[in-house]
Amino acid sequence: MTLQANTFSIVANCQKSGQLGIAISTALPGVGGLCPFICPNVGAVSTQSWVNPYLAIDIIECLKNGDSASEALEQVIDADEERDLRQLGVVDASGNAVSWTGNKCTSWAGQISRPGVAIQGNMLKSQATLEAMQIAFEHTTGALSERLLSALEAGQEAGGDKRGKQSAALKVFGVEEYPLVDLRSDEHAEPIEELRRIVAISNIQLAPFIAGMPSRNKKSVLDEAVKSMLLLPPNQR
Repeated sequence: MTLQANTFSIVANCQKSGQLGIAISTALPGVGGLCPFICPNVGAVSTQSWVNPYLAIDIIECLKNGDSASEALEQVIDADEERDLRQLGVVDASGNAVSWTGNKCTSWAGQISRPGVAIQGNMLKSQATLEAMQIAFEHTTGALSERLLSALEAGQEAGGDKRGKQSAALKVFGVEEYPLVDLRSDEHAEPIEELRRIVAISNIQLAPFIAGMPSRNKKSVLDEAVKSMLLLPPNQR
């Protein structure tokens, strides 16, 4: 039997920036290593409940081959004999979004799909978690990473996983094959609060470095001020 990750997540695409991202939290350690999968310029998938990472991997392969989010999900989930135990959220690079919640997922379980965003959760206190996530995502401005993290915070505030909380993760890709954001709180009493703290530090110390990293077509362009900052010990930046 596969690992059960009773989880709430949001998968989204920003049509303005082309970014794809996922924010996710659960009452197990290390959710960021098992559930969120993103291929830049292709799509993003969260695989949860009784987790099978190969479902996400296969969906991304279908998206690479030209299927839409709904076509890819239908093809992969139809081939899974344990589909009733699965939960998935899929968004493709065109902004098509779809979710799957099997009828044997632990209650409360459900989903919300809107253009550019798929929100899903199982073993939740109530549907209020997903509704709060949708509202927060729609009303938060700024970068996709901020909108995703705000949605995750709202979901936790509205109830979250009814067993409690243990880990959280935020992953965002732009056009490059390496992530803009890939941050985790793998085991913490307040994982989303800890993730917020890590993101704040990353925005100052890591994001400027990533912005200057090379692409396939250009060399690195690190600002001298960024170089100077990174030469300092972490507690002096």
